[in-house]
Amino acid sequence: MKIYRLAIIRQKYRPDGGSERFASQMISILKTQNLNLNIITRKWKNIINSNCNIHLCNPFIFSRINREKGFSKKAKLICKKEKFDLIQSHERISGCDIYRAGDGVHRRWLIQRARIMSKWKRKLLFLSNYHRYIINAEHKMYSSPKLKAIICNSKMIKQEIIDDFNIPSEKISIIYNTIDHKKFIPSNTIQRNILRKKFLIPEKAHCLIFVGSGFERKGLSATIQAVSKTDSYLLVIGKDKSEKCYHDLAKSLGCIHRIRFMGIQKKILPFYQISDALILPTLYDPFPNVIIEALSCGLPVITSTTCGGSEFIISNKNGFIIDALNISEISSAILSLPRKILESKMSKEARLCILFYTPSYLLKKLFSLYNRLIK
Repeated sequence: MKIYRLAIIRQKYRPDGGSERFASQMISILKTQNLNLNIITRKWKNIINSNCNIHLCNPFIFSRINREKGFSKKAKLICKKEKFDLIQSHERISGCDIYRAGDGVHRRWLIQRARIMSKWKRKLLFLSNYHRYIINAEHKMYSSPKLKAIICNSKMIKQEIIDDFNIPSEKISIIYNTIDHKKFIPSNTIQRNILRKKFLIPEKAHCLIFVGSGFERKGLSATIQAVSKTDSYLLVIGKDKSEKCYHDLAKSLGCIHRIRFMGIQKKILPFYQISDALILPTLYDPFPNVIIEALSCGLPVITSTTCGGSEFIISNKNGFIIDALNISEISSAILSLPRKILESKMSKEARLCILFYTPSYLLKKLFSLYNRLIK
């Protein structure tokens, strides 16, 4: 069979970015296959050049709109010059063969964000030139006759695309995020106690983990408010320019002594292994990788109805699904978690539900799609 030339478009890699981490994982898998793999990017720190052609596309940036427009224009020029067999974009760029909707539907995110804003700020949000540009770019991309297929990482996003852009269901493939469940494993008592001592978490304390940068969208405010009504500890992994506001919130609620702000961590496994559950009441998230990482480590997950990852959660079995802003329900969910997570039934159910979603599952799904489109 002819070796076809596949181009993957993604602006850059950020170690704490879920979409970028999925793209990085996907690229690592595709590099092992017999194809000509090309990456069109501004900057991607961890790409190894073997078996992979890097096309740097880094036009000057002086505004958010210019950043998107400039990259889109230059990426299209590269695609036109190189004449790839398939173009898979992880950015909202019209003219691609495949679009992976890892960032969801922008209008839907704005609707959820508006829930926590004052009336006048909501009006400004929808009048923003940047947000209007992104919404228009999505419409242009989805209406392009060149678009052959869409990859979604959750049923939630698939339905939003069908409803908002009138896309036929058969054009959309759901390919879930995957996990190396041999790497992300539950802890044992000895490991757990050593790690807890290192990070100043009492041995017998109930401890939650929150993972994600962009604290407003991920729901850290609601998390801190809910934790304040319990005796649980909280590990916060990630960064945000407004981090001080969340420190101040925890102080005002009298729970700052039970919260550890740990910043971005390159090695996140130890933090899962000292925790009893993941909490992520996100306002809007197509499918955060942290959910399957936590599940693989045997952690129940508390997440929101506007998170695609909730499709893996069965309430009272391997976690809880709540409204992102319902503090009372989030607190109740925390209190309903097992106090001793190791070897608990909820922990076993958490890990069991993700064992099928391996890198080989991802490879099979991708190549099934690619081969169908090439033919």
